[in-house]
Amino acid sequence: MHLLIEAIGFGVASGAVLALGAVGFTLQFGISNVLNITYGSLMTLAAFLGAFLLGLGLNVWLVMALGGLLIGVASVALNRGLLSPLIRRGLQPFGLIIVTVSAGIVVQYMIVAVAGPSTVAYGNLSGATLHFLGWTLTTAQVVILVVALVLMVGLHILLTRTQLGRAMRATSSNRTLARSCGIATTRIGDIAWFLSGTFCGMAGIALAITVESFDFTLGSVVLIPIIAAAVLGGVGQPYGAMVGGLVVGIVSQVSAAYWSPSYENVVALAMLIVMLLVRPRGLFGANSSSRKLLA
Repeated sequence: MHLLIEAIGFGVASGAVLALGAVGFTLQFGISNVLNITYGSLMTLAAFLGAFLLGLGLNVWLVMALGGLLIGVASVALNRGLLSPLIRRGLQPFGLIIVTVSAGIVVQYMIVAVAGPSTVAYGNLSGATLHFLGWTLTTAQVVILVVALVLMVGLHILLTRTQLGRAMRATSSNRTLARSCGIATTRIGDIAWFLSGTFCGMAGIALAITVESFDFTLGSVVLIPIIAAAVLGGVGQPYGAMVGGLVVGIVSQVSAAYWSPSYENVVALAMLIVMLLVRPRGLFGANSSSRKLLA
């Protein structure tokens, strides 16, 4: 029983990172209907940017914020410079997926060209070990949990209590109708890509803080459970991604405790397949464009 409780604690901590990544991933998809596989490489880029900024002597939590903002800008540049022109030329969703996969590989090996293939470590940033509710977490994990919670609450307020949030929800539901109602859908798309990139960057740095070391494959590996979390909650549904991230994190850690840590991604993939078979719309449903693409 004690092992189960500890595994759940670790699952909540890892689930917070996955939820950050999954919310950013699904938020952008909900607005643009582009399955952005470059997302994983942008997480890796954020982790390496974090290492560079830490080398300048900046505080790790300031680095997390700056890294998120920088990746947010990179995300908008990716959309404006590469994807939007292809969409205007009529490239179909499957073609866009291939483009994002290719762009992700390019980003990945640009990182290798600059930083090299060797592993990188942030050093000992874990802080003191805390014990509560039978969980054993480090100070860094607790801070990441709090940061994730604050960001989720902030996103909820943005989507439900502001004019911008209503415009984003309208654009996600029906872009053509939203445009005819006077909503600047192009600007809303830029904002969605920026928020997605910011969540992506912060998740990448948070992940780098919680692992001993990482290399240029960091984002590619974690992209699997992030997509699983997004599909579990319902692609395009930010609230579903929050729940999905926690569920995938907890199930993966419990399976690692009772089975083997080597099979965490296998469990995530199994959850993805089962959800697609049983309920393709996810726990919180998805719009028609999401269902079409998943099919």
